[in-house]
Amino acid sequence: MEPAAPLEANPEREPGRASDIARRIVLMETREPSVFERIVARELPATIVFENERLIALHPLEPLAPVHLLVVPKTAEYATVAELAAGDPELLAEVVATAQTLAESHADGHFRLVFNSGENAGQTVFHVHAHVLAGGLAEGSLAHG
Repeated sequence: MEPAAPLEANPEREPGRASDIARRIVLMETREPSVFERIVARELPATIVFENERLIALHPLEPLAPVHLLVVPKTAEYATVAELAAGDPELLAEVVATAQTLAESHADGHFRLVFNSGENAGQTVFHVHAHVLAGGLAEGSLAHG
């Protein structure tokens, strides 16, 4: 499945204008649900480690570090961290705070927080999510694709 076309930035539009919102709704209605939407809907199994009204955190199917968790906003409105930052900075702050809390409970509180933004950066699910990585990571590790 191809990712939805990104929304073009238009400096003359204010964020949240009706035309931008309508376009996002059309994009959301014309695509298949992401794997994360299906997990939130309990259509797919997952090992969930945290959940509240706006976020879900889980173990990935293929961990890349001794501690590897995903923190995922339940809304599918944002494909990348840049879109999330522009559209709902409070939700982005909640993602980061949740990552810290999870790192404290699953590791020693030290962690690497990664957002892949775009196909060429390794993003495979176009529903914004953060990778919380911890557990003896060396500088420069996980830097090679």
